[in-house]
Amino acid sequence: MDKKFLKQKVQKLEDADAEECFFEKATEAGTKLGLSFQIAEGGFLDIDVRILGPDGKAIYEEQRQTSGKYTFAAHFSGIYTFCFSNKMSTMTPKVVMFDVSVGEPPKQEGQEDDMSADKLDGMIRELSASLTAVKQEQEYMVAMWSFFEAFILIAMTLGQVYYLKRFFEVRRVV
Repeated sequence: MDKKFLKQKVQKLEDADAEECFFEKATEAGTKLGLSFQIAEGGFLDIDVRILGPDGKAIYEEQRQTSGKYTFAAHFSGIYTFCFSNKMSTMTPKVVMFDVSVGEPPKQEGQEDDMSADKLDGMIRELSASLTAVKQEQEYMVAMWSFFEAFILIAMTLGQVYYLKRFFEVRRVV
């Protein structure tokens, strides 16, 4: 199997009755990894999600999810597997948008940041991670708002069609 390592946000077409896995490496135990995903189109907008550790044990497993976020601290250093399965759908492909984020490994006890440049570098990395989390949350909220607007638009269209049909309906008084 070809290992696909992630470096940025991905939009992937998941074929019907298929499973695809992506891989991300945690260099040290305690490194924070995060997955945020959303189904953009296809069928009932649901997919099965699974995260496996380097030992092959499931860390996270959900079925028929439309979107979600999961963050965890790596228990071991090694390659973590992020799988999306569309096996429950035999005919409908799905478009999955997802982002896997890998944080900085935790600092070891006994390490001292004597130089202010190291402190500044750490603060910049922390700020960058926070901004990435805010950006992901905003993208998620924009998508949810778009679904809400689409629902309202469809409801208004149906209401107007019903109203116009009733408006042009001929009633005879006998």
